[in-house]
Amino acid sequence: MKADFDIASSKYDSIFTFSKIGKAQRNRVFTYTYPLLNQAEKLSILELNCGTGVDAVLIGNLGHNVIATDISEKMINISKAKKHPKNVAFQVQDINTLSSNSFEKKFDLIFSNFGGLNCLSNKELKTFFNEASNLLNPKGKLILVIMPKHCIWERVYFFLKRNLKKAKRRNTSKSIIANVNGVRVETWYYTPKDIVSLSNELFTLNKIKPIGLTIPPSYLEKSILTKQPLISIFKGIDSIVTGSFFAKYADHFLIELTKKQHTETT
Repeated sequence: MKADFDIASSKYDSIFTFSKIGKAQRNRVFTYTYPLLNQAEKLSILELNCGTGVDAVLIGNLGHNVIATDISEKMINISKAKKHPKNVAFQVQDINTLSSNSFEKKFDLIFSNFGGLNCLSNKELKTFFNEASNLLNPKGKLILVIMPKHCIWERVYFFLKRNLKKAKRRNTSKSIIANVNGVRVETWYYTPKDIVSLSNELFTLNKIKPIGLTIPPSYLEKSILTKQPLISIFKGIDSIVTGSFFAKYADHFLIELTKKQHTETT
């Protein structure tokens, strides 16, 4: 997996971060996280799967202390090269080796954006929630953005292309090989209910929100769907249709969880 994302790193910003779809979906994520981030109290934040560091810089500019991590050394090198405040640090970290000994402090928030956790199997995700609980302060939070099994855009797009296999590719409990910026990555998809079930021993659910219900997936960036006025219409609908029911049908969903008291595990 490390080598896969090393390869993808050089084109990640141009293909996704600075694309119309990437910026539109990121705006939805931060609309839902600003109530927590845009407050007087400054938080200690751990970002996982930070990619090229865009989110870490945005959060750091709000005054929070951020340690942003990724398995890919090349992603981290690109992140470090970006202009960023002194309260943001970048380091290489494999999420599957995460433990209470990985850092010298605990965190108020652990954040992972745009499907980084979809690289984990069911068993690995269960382990992740255990380790995340140990890394969080009392009442600490998780904000995770994950790709679900039933993306409406994907089903319609591939159905119209008469590729029924791809139209249903997410709807499986097994892993599939997904294309990430031209790189093949082993990927698992999860419904919001799956994530709640995997985490409910250690975390309570705060909210679930759709990300990209009508804003299309990034592989449609070069299509007519990102032209005006269509992209503005899609962004407008996404800002209105925000109920948790719709999260399982979006390109991604955001889930916010709070650590239960007395849940540290060994």
